[in-house]
Amino acid sequence: MSIPQQRAVVLFAHGSRDPLWHKPMEAVAAQLLKGQPELAVRCAYLELSTPDLPTVCLELIALGITNISVVPMFLGVGRHAREDLPLLVQELRTQYPQVLFELKAAVGEDTRLIALLAQISAE
Repeated sequence: MSIPQQRAVVLFAHGSRDPLWHKPMEAVAAQLLKGQPELAVRCAYLELSTPDLPTVCLELIALGITNISVVPMFLGVGRHAREDLPLLVQELRTQYPQVLFELKAAVGEDTRLIALLAQISAE
Protein backbone atom coordinates (compact mmCIF):
# COMPACT_ATOMS: atom_id res chain seq x y z
CA MET A 1 0.00 0.00 0.00
CA SER A 2 1.40 3.39 -0.95
CA ILE A 3 1.35 6.39 1.34
CA PRO A 4 -0.81 9.20 -0.10
CA GLN A 5 1.06 12.36 -0.99
CA GLN A 6 0.44 15.30 1.27
CA ARG A 7 -0.58 18.22 -0.93
CA ALA A 8 -0.25 21.97 -0.43
CA VAL A 9 -1.13 25.08 -2.40
CA VAL A 10 0.99 28.20 -2.13
CA LEU A 11 -0.63 31.41 -3.31
CA PHE A 12 2.31 33.45 -4.58
CA ALA A 13 2.09 37.23 -4.97
CA HIS A 14 4.38 40.21 -5.35
CA GLY A 15 4.02 41.62 -1.84
CA SER A 16 3.60 45.07 -0.35
CA ARG A 17 4.61 46.96 2.77
CA ASP A 18 0.95 47.91 3.26
CA PRO A 19 -0.68 45.29 5.52
CA LEU A 20 -4.09 45.94 3.94
CA TRP A 21 -2.74 44.78 0.58
CA HIS A 22 -2.55 41.21 1.95
CA LYS A 23 -6.24 40.96 2.82
CA PRO A 24 -7.47 39.76 -0.62
CA MET A 25 -4.74 37.13 -0.75
CA GLU A 26 -5.64 35.90 2.71
CA ALA A 27 -9.33 35.87 1.70
CA VAL A 28 -8.51 33.59 -1.25
CA ALA A 29 -6.58 31.28 1.08
CA ALA A 30 -9.51 31.19 3.53
CA GLN A 31 -11.98 30.46 0.73
CA LEU A 32 -9.78 27.64 -0.56
CA LEU A 33 -9.55 26.12 2.92
CA LYS A 34 -13.30 26.43 3.36
CA GLY A 35 -13.83 24.15 0.37
CA GLN A 36 -10.88 21.84 1.06
CA PRO A 37 -10.08 21.87 4.78
CA GLU A 38 -7.61 18.98 4.41
CA LEU A 39 -5.43 21.03 2.08
CA ALA A 40 -2.40 22.90 3.39
CA VAL A 41 -2.71 26.47 2.06
CA ARG A 42 -0.13 29.21 2.49
CA CYS A 43 0.59 32.65 1.08
CA ALA A 44 4.11 33.60 -0.01
CA TYR A 45 5.56 36.77 -1.47
CA LEU A 46 8.34 37.74 -3.83
CA GLU A 47 9.38 40.92 -2.04
CA LEU A 48 8.30 43.59 0.42
CA SER A 49 6.36 41.03 2.49
CA THR A 50 6.97 37.86 4.41
CA PRO A 51 7.07 34.95 4.25
CA ASP A 52 8.93 34.31 1.02
CA LEU A 53 8.48 31.18 -1.10
CA PRO A 54 11.53 29.23 0.19
CA THR A 55 10.47 29.82 3.81
CA VAL A 56 6.91 28.64 3.17
CA CYS A 57 8.09 25.57 1.26
CA LEU A 58 10.54 24.63 4.01
CA GLU A 59 7.71 24.85 6.55
CA LEU A 60 5.44 22.67 4.39
CA ILE A 61 8.15 20.09 3.77
CA ALA A 62 8.80 19.91 7.52
CA LEU A 63 5.10 19.03 7.89
CA GLY A 64 5.54 16.10 5.52
CA ILE A 65 4.16 17.75 2.40
CA THR A 66 5.43 16.05 -0.77
CA ASN A 67 3.39 17.85 -3.45
CA ILE A 68 3.39 21.66 -3.62
CA SER A 69 1.42 23.64 -6.20
CA VAL A 70 2.54 27.24 -6.60
CA VAL A 71 -0.20 29.51 -7.92
CA PRO A 72 1.01 32.88 -9.22
CA MET A 73 -1.60 35.42 -8.13
CA PHE A 74 -0.71 37.84 -10.93
CA LEU A 75 -3.23 39.40 -13.30
CA GLY A 76 -0.53 40.34 -15.78
CA VAL A 77 2.31 38.03 -16.71
CA GLY A 78 5.36 40.24 -16.42
CA ARG A 79 8.97 39.55 -15.59
CA HIS A 80 8.20 38.25 -12.09
CA ALA A 81 5.82 35.55 -13.34
CA ARG A 82 7.80 34.81 -16.51
CA GLU A 83 11.35 34.79 -15.14
CA ASP A 84 11.75 35.25 -11.38
CA LEU A 85 9.19 32.72 -10.18
CA PRO A 86 10.26 29.86 -12.50
CA LEU A 87 13.84 30.35 -11.27
CA LEU A 88 12.71 30.21 -7.64
CA VAL A 89 10.74 27.03 -8.26
CA GLN A 90 13.64 25.42 -10.10
CA GLU A 91 15.92 26.19 -7.15
CA LEU A 92 13.39 24.52 -4.84
CA ARG A 93 13.21 21.45 -7.11
CA THR A 94 16.98 21.17 -6.97
CA GLN A 95 17.13 21.66 -3.21
CA TYR A 96 14.23 19.28 -2.46
CA PRO A 97 14.21 16.57 -5.16
CA GLN A 98 11.86 14.40 -3.06
CA VAL A 99 9.09 16.99 -3.41
CA LEU A 100 6.93 17.51 -6.49
CA PHE A 101 6.70 21.24 -7.24
CA GLU A 102 4.03 22.23 -9.74
CA LEU A 103 4.11 25.78 -11.06
CA LYS A 104 0.63 26.74 -12.22
CA ALA A 105 -0.19 29.40 -14.81
CA ALA A 106 -0.78 32.91 -13.47
CA VAL A 107 -4.40 33.44 -12.49
CA GLY A 108 -4.65 36.31 -14.98
CA GLU A 109 -4.26 33.79 -17.82
CA ASP A 110 -7.33 31.81 -16.77
CA THR A 111 -10.31 32.55 -19.02
CA ARG A 112 -12.69 31.99 -16.08
CA LEU A 113 -11.11 34.86 -14.16
CA ILE A 114 -11.12 37.09 -17.24
CA ALA A 115 -14.83 36.38 -17.75
CA LEU A 116 -15.57 37.06 -14.06
CA LEU A 117 -13.66 40.35 -14.14
CA ALA A 118 -15.55 41.39 -17.28
CA GLN A 119 -18.85 40.48 -15.61
CA ILE A 120 -17.99 42.47 -12.47
CA SER A 121 -16.88 45.44 -14.58
CA ALA A 122 -20.14 45.43 -16.55
CA GLU A 123 -22.34 45.57 -13.44
